[in-house]
Amino acid sequence: MSRIFTSSVASVYPLYVTKLERKGRSQAELDAVIEWLTGFDRAALQAHLDAGTTFEDFFADAQLNPRASMITGSVCGVRVEEVVDPLMQKIRYLDKLVDELAKGRPMEKVLRA
Repeated sequence: MSRIFTSSVASVYPLYVTKLERKGRSQAELDAVIEWLTGFDRAALQAHLDAGTTFEDFFADAQLNPRASMITGSVCGVRVEEVVDPLMQKIRYLDKLVDELAKGRPMEKVLRA
């Protein structure tokens, strides 16, 4: 089992925020991406962050967006559509969406509108 599975979402979330703010994006945009992917609104996300929910439990509770399979491309040299482990693939989906935001992609493209 990968160490990321048992890491808390709260331990990684500030890193996402910092990365995006350095690139001129906002925490609100990050939250919108997380809501699109998982179905968690701001209050539900905050509850998971406050509780120290692991990535494993976070994605177990999530209602994954049906269009998540449209997320393709590489994160750290790994093609997200080829990741075999379902949990790792969901984590990579989130990483890919954050990367796309950081690279300045329009929100409607990031959210596969």
